[in-house]
Amino acid sequence: MNTDQRRMKAVLVLAAAIAFAVSPFFVPGFGGFDPGDFPVPQDNPPVQPAGYAFAIWGLIYLWLLGHAGWGLFKRAEDAGWDRPRWPLILSLALGASWLAVAKAAPLLSTVQIWAMLLLAIWALLRAPKGQERWLLAAPIAVYAGWLTAASWAGVGIMLGGFGVVSEPVAAVLSLIGAVALAIWVQSRNPGAPLYGAAVVWALIAIVIANWGAAPLLAGLAALAAFAVGVVT
Repeated sequence: MNTDQRRMKAVLVLAAAIAFAVSPFFVPGFGGFDPGDFPVPQDNPPVQPAGYAFAIWGLIYLWLLGHAGWGLFKRAEDAGWDRPRWPLILSLALGASWLAVAKAAPLLSTVQIWAMLLLAIWALLRAPKGQERWLLAAPIAVYAGWLTAASWAGVGIMLGGFGVVSEPVAAVLSLIGAVALAIWVQSRNPGAPLYGAAVVWALIAIVIANWGAAPLLAGLAALAAFAVGVVT
């Protein structure tokens, strides 16, 4: 691959990261799916982490911007930096419209976030772990880890919201799915512990969200966080 193609991809990563980071400004006030969008209103789904956990998006946006900027201005022609670019570009490009889609069509947005997740995992698997990992693999790992939890939370909300199963059962199924996927990904990325850390961050927030109202579910989420933490 010639250097011009690598530089073009580096430019696209930065453009996609900027579009992704500014997207919340174009969909102000989004605080989750509208409960009325579902046949079974999802006022406080148990699979949803406590609100404070979503502050991780600020870290993700800034870290991905740093990754993209360094990758363009310092590592545009580097083969290692080039490896994760295509899947990361596609994932961030989808992410730039996710909030708008989520506000209008929750089910479609769940499909979309899964596409973002699979592309992010692909990027993480391709990213070198020993080469400037705090700027190269680490931001992709945190992004993919949080998307793992968010994607399975979306599945839980859809299952409960459309009455496929009860909300507690939907939450348990989502926890099992999230843990299984997280362990699979983390076991193949021993050099990217922040992937598992981001998943654990979300699981602990589910523990806190359910501690008083659903202690059994909170205990299961705590067990799930421990299982992911062991392999991280």
